[in-house]
Amino acid sequence: AVELSRHHPMASWLCAMLHCFGSYILADLLLGEPVIDYFSNNSSILLASAVWYLIFFCPLDLFYKCVCFLPVKLVFVAMKEVVRVRKIAVGIHHAHHHYHHGWFIMIATGWVKGSGVTLMSNLEQLLRGVWKPETNEILHMSFPTKASLYGAILFTLQQTRWLPVSKASLIFIFTMFMVSCKVFLTATHSHSSPFDVLEAYVCPVLFGSASGGNHHHNNHGGSQGGSGPGSPHSPLPTKSKEELSEGSRKKKTKKAD
Repeated sequence: AVELSRHHPMASWLCAMLHCFGSYILADLLLGEPVIDYFSNNSSILLASAVWYLIFFCPLDLFYKCVCFLPVKLVFVAMKEVVRVRKIAVGIHHAHHHYHHGWFIMIATGWVKGSGVTLMSNLEQLLRGVWKPETNEILHMSFPTKASLYGAILFTLQQTRWLPVSKASLIFIFTMFMVSCKVFLTATHSHSSPFDVLEAYVCPVLFGSASGGNHHHNNHGGSQGGSGPGSPHSPLPTKSKEELSEGSRKKKTKKAD
């Protein structure tokens, strides 16, 4: 990132804008609204640009060191989660205004509102001249992405009156959960997720065990491969070698005659 900012400052600035406003861009794209609409907010663009400049070009990296100081960082992390929950709730309310019975549209809009930055990571990599499709966020979801998805489902149920909880109470409860989890993970430098324990029990029941499926396929492939032409235990490769050696001896004998 530092090397990119020195050699390609325009690409670095665009990556920073995607990190700041990626959720708004994806939400506008889903709802058929102008993608560039949020960039009309000049104060937000100038503030994000000022933060980007101070992060990369502040003398002695003072701004970066202050932000990375753990107590200060925890405050910013907590504030970010408060904003994330608010964006999820606002995104679902906005989608509900256009599609009253579109549950999946509301969930998708709330999801990208909460985790649009990580979902646009591949596009951000292209701007940096890097292509790593194996790092797709859909394949390897981080805690904020999973929490945004689960939160979008809860807020959609509340918006459609299927969850008998007031919106203010749900926002407060989910905000406390997100803030406490993210602050704890940041303070302990952990990359795990609080959902891992629950998913370890639920996913094998709903979707089957991945290790068991691989073992079954391996056994099935091994039983076929034992009698196949490419198997190391098959007599066919040995027979073909003997035939080839016998044919070469006959050719040499004919040449000698």
